[in-house]
Amino acid sequence: MRSYVFFAVYLGLLAPALVQPFLGALLWSWIAFMNPHREVWGFATNLPYAMTIFLAMLVACVIAKEPKRFDANGVTVLLLLFAAIFTLTTITGIGPSEVMWRRWEANTKVVIGALLVASLLTTRRRIHAMVWLMVISIGYYGVKGGIFTAMTGGGFRVMGPPDTMIADRNHMAVALLVSVPLMNYLRLHSRHYIARLGLLAAMGLTLLAAVGSQSRGALLALGATAAVLWWRSKKKVVSAIVLFGCILAILAFMPDSWALRMNSILDYDSDASAMGRLRIWWASWLIALQYPLTGVGFRAMYYQHIVNLVAPDVNARAVHSIYFEVLGEHGFPGFFVWLGLTVAGIYYAQRLMRITRDRPDLAWAGDLGRMVQVSIVAYLAGGAFLSLSYWDYYWMILIVTAAAHTIAVRAIQADATSRGMVGAGAWKRSSMREAPRGAVRGAAT
Repeated sequence: MRSYVFFAVYLGLLAPALVQPFLGALLWSWIAFMNPHREVWGFATNLPYAMTIFLAMLVACVIAKEPKRFDANGVTVLLLLFAAIFTLTTITGIGPSEVMWRRWEANTKVVIGALLVASLLTTRRRIHAMVWLMVISIGYYGVKGGIFTAMTGGGFRVMGPPDTMIADRNHMAVALLVSVPLMNYLRLHSRHYIARLGLLAAMGLTLLAAVGSQSRGALLALGATAAVLWWRSKKKVVSAIVLFGCILAILAFMPDSWALRMNSILDYDSDASAMGRLRIWWASWLIALQYPLTGVGFRAMYYQHIVNLVAPDVNARAVHSIYFEVLGEHGFPGFFVWLGLTVAGIYYAQRLMRITRDRPDLAWAGDLGRMVQVSIVAYLAGGAFLSLSYWDYYWMILIVTAAAHTIAVRAIQADATSRGMVGAGAWKRSSMREAPRGAVRGAAT
């Protein structure tokens, strides 16, 4: 029954997306970020939703004559360049060809879809709608997981939707922490009290769900996220009290088994899982040194015969680090371009805060930049311990930030031009009033 209901809703949303490209962009993002089809059973679980929606977006763009051009900025250009690099590394990779090209196809589809969505983020309303969509997509699991953790006393682990990029509890925890600052942005700019209260409750439940994942990396990311969230808040005393109270209450709520697991962070040298990660990081570094320009291709570190090339005593496995994963798979050029995406996002976020400081009409953009920086820190801190290098949700955060920067700059430039024209007109009228009558008559003739 659930499959039929979901499929009916999907068809109902797909129809207007055929004529309104941005509706298609929202629908594509919903499927990509939330994976709602993984919450149902039966025939609706494995249908090609993303491809169908992408084709609908293309049709709508032609009908509506939108978008008119590629939105070139630091994020979109680097994302396109990164796609070119991982295409090259897939061609030259030494891993199983079928596996590498399957990963290439999945990531290429994500890049193309993200770039099309980027060209449609042309107004504040669209950016706000996209942020709402992103918050709902991950916040659903945050609220659900928070309630589950509260009802079970933290005795069970919060997991993500199966067969998705965030299925693993560690990935799910980082996704939840990345979404919390976006919830706060919406809370700051929601008109209705009920919406602000609901977002505040969702933030608390999402934090509880992140802790309920029992991920040690998430705990470290939570500390970094809380610190930056406090630093970027406008009311630091109130924020410190609220954040400290929430974190203390959540930690006190969790059972002793959770505390014992978190304490193992201090004894990483006696933890087989932690030592296994350190060893595969070292092997990835050696692979990058041996293949510095091209790396070894997607998922090559999962295969023992490739790891044996540099470290025969290390077991092949997931790299569990966004940094070492990209470095080993795509070499130093790919790593620096991939890292450049984040640098560009930080730049746009910081500049949004600076150029909108004295512009109340653009306060939304400044607050978005402030909260995006917190999300970036959550991803960088949590990603140090898991394989989430090609996460479309994170790329969309960077794309939204760049689009908001473009809108803010255009608004400021338009106002400056308008003031310049008004000033020139006033100067001309003043000159006419002050000039001798004969001079004015002579000029007219």
